[in-house]
Amino acid sequence: MTRRLASLLAGLVVAASISACKESKQITVTAGPSVADSAEQVLFVAHYFLSTRGIQRGDLTADTAYVLDDQTRFDLRKAHVNFTSEIGAPQGTMDANRGVYNTRTQTLEGWGDVFVKLVDGRTLKSPHVTYNQVTHQISSDTTYTLTRGTDSQTGIGFTSNEAFTKFKCLRNCGGDFALLLPEK
Repeated sequence: MTRRLASLLAGLVVAASISACKESKQITVTAGPSVADSAEQVLFVAHYFLSTRGIQRGDLTADTAYVLDDQTRFDLRKAHVNFTSEIGAPQGTMDANRGVYNTRTQTLEGWGDVFVKLVDGRTLKSPHVTYNQVTHQISSDTTYTLTRGTDSQTGIGFTSNEAFTKFKCLRNCGGDFALLLPEK
């Protein structure tokens, strides 16, 4: 009889624990590893001067900068750049939700609602833009819209010099613009 009672009690304990497991909520972790986990330093309100051969070519600021790869790569949040010419004249600005600046390759990449504005009023919008500081070229391999006043040009992928005077659309090029024809 004692053996039956012990078996019955053991069965009740197992049933109670199974019931308790069914009622408990399972916690799931949705966030994966973050760049902050591997950063050597985290800078808030970061400020960095972009220079080529000792000449300042831009002024980069970000809300947050994660310093990586022996202080050669900066993963930026809410990045803003003021670009200047070799003589210090303003050329334009770039804003991006996220950016990466690599001091080894001297490239600055912007992601997420990248907005470039030149001093003559032209604007460029794209999900991703790359600026090569050595060659002074701006490029993208994704969609873009380039506007000036009411004229606009769209496409997928482009390459350009930093002043946008030598602009080349790579594919699906189109746009809306006015064209003046000479009178005879």
